Amino acid sequence: MKDDIVWITGASSGIGEALHYEMNRLGYRTIISSRRKEALLHVRQNSAHPEKVAVLPMDISMTDRSENHVKEALALFGRVDILVNNAGISQRSLISNTQFKVFKQLMDVNYLGTISLSNALLPYFVAQKKGHFVVVTSLMGKFGSPYRSGYCGSKHALHGYFDVLRMEHEKDHVSVTLICPGFVRTQVAMNALTGDGSPQNADDEATANGISVSDCAKKMARAIQRKKWEVHIGGRETIGIYLKRFFPKLLHKLVVKSKVR
Repeated sequence: MKDDIVWITGASSGIGEALHYEMNRLGYRTIISSRRKEALLHVRQNSAHPEKVAVLPMDISMTDRSENHVKEALALFGRVDILVNNAGISQRSLISNTQFKVFKQLMDVNYLGTISLSNALLPYFVAQKKGHFVVVTSLMGKFGSPYRSGYCGSKHALHGYFDVLRMEHEKDHVSVTLICPGFVRTQVAMNALTGDGSPQNADDEATANGISVSDCAKKMARAIQRKKWEVHIGGRETIGIYLKRFFPKLLHKLVVKSKVR
């Protein structure tokens, strides 16, 4: 698998950056994308094997450019074998205090941007009879939590879409791995959108006490190599997956009583 070309979106910081470092350390050639070219160049410079890194700046929410982005990515190393859909934004606001434009932005980036890029790459995966979509969703894609309504909705949508993509294109040797992190120590809370669309600019306790991005990236890399269907990464919060399935009312009560923001 180390001959595979890995394309990672949202690679200029957080989980995407850490996953790139891990895949690069393992010997993969990577294409790293985000809106910030200077940050991507810095990531490449800090890589164990910078000669195996290509930089492709892009804004995933510009869905009308998805086909062009795919052509640009394919031109860098001649092909793409694994697309890691990692780019996304979070939210911290009550439904009643959230403007509709915020919900739309969350869907445009987290859901529509992701499936637009994946749709544009899919014909190439089918033609080469090989491809792997890795989708970084969230535990919030499996159950909900206050202050994250739009974020949860966008992540739930990803599960529905990519579960079906797996069903429809298994015959074409196209794989799908859904990765559901819990609390990871990144800037996700700092950058989360508030009710009027402005960033929160503050960390939260749960995120600050989460697992490290390097630990998260190592577990993600193993899941990718094993082509896992779905993997849950985090601390005690991963128990929520099973409570949602077997004891949904208990989960509801625990989440409502919690101080998680």
